[in-house]
Amino acid sequence: MPAPSSRLADLQRKIWNGSIPLEVRLAASDCRTYDESEPYLVQPPRLSYLAFLLPQLHAFFKPSLIDPQVQPHEAWLSFEGVPLKWHYPFGLLYDLFSGAEPVDFDKQRNEDPATSQATVETASGTTPLPWRLTAHFTEYPGDQLIQLDADGRALLDSYINAVKEADFIRNGNARTVMSLSKGDSDNLWRAVQTYDLNLFNSVNSKLLNPPGMELRHVPLKIYLPTSASQTASETITEEAKQAGHIRVVQSLVPLHLPSRQPQTLGTALNSILPSIFPSRRNPLLAQPVLHGVVVPLGAHLNDLGRTASYLDGFLHVAVVMLG
Repeated sequence: MPAPSSRLADLQRKIWNGSIPLEVRLAASDCRTYDESEPYLVQPPRLSYLAFLLPQLHAFFKPSLIDPQVQPHEAWLSFEGVPLKWHYPFGLLYDLFSGAEPVDFDKQRNEDPATSQATVETASGTTPLPWRLTAHFTEYPGDQLIQLDADGRALLDSYINAVKEADFIRNGNARTVMSLSKGDSDNLWRAVQTYDLNLFNSVNSKLLNPPGMELRHVPLKIYLPTSASQTASETITEEAKQAGHIRVVQSLVPLHLPSRQPQTLGTALNSILPSIFPSRRNPLLAQPVLHGVVVPLGAHLNDLGRTASYLDGFLHVAVVMLG
């Protein structure tokens, strides 16, 4: 049964308000002082992108840089030596690399109140907050990251291409996004830059409700760490075993099953990754994580796609192995 629209709107607002505190330190190789510089503390939204932080980081660390002439777009961020892909949403990066235990509300309901409250208070998991990242301004890892540019075109192009891909998956073509007026297209990107929910919804609602059309599929990307790929009995190359390797799995996922029953996250994962999700109802070997929370396998994909997608229109689901 579809969730009421008011409940879905409330869920979207909660997801939109999600954020993660960061502590960013300057890489020693870029610091002109013997002692490390002061850290930059910030709490960006989960749905946004780390690339938007680069101008502030550059301004903050400029007095400490060996080369103060370096430009903001030349910066990059890493976690424990792993370069972080700037075109991935920030919350997805945290779910993939921080090692924090995702929040499991079903598990909390089965705990006694005292234990449950302790779980809520430590919902950030095993990794203490703030999440500690390192800012670099030299030695750009061009073999792992696409270079940004001073005008921000690379970030804009990456985002727009993802939005077009999501629209193509939903409808079988990209006519809906391509038919947006210039004003709507500009407002969509402005909403992402300024993080404006009302402005975002004014455009996104047109993508989710194309006139005279019924959505066919849900844009879904599944992120498998090396351990999950090994569980799937796949051959892992030496290159794939490098730190931070994540395999991305995509498949066309209809909104309804052949029986016309609603597609759930469990039925979709069982179809795409049966060795990791052998059950459609219970997470036996792994859990699907979205926005830092374990998603019930019975959740309807249509509801998730309309309320829990990232700003590019995709459900970016991280797989966390159990045991």
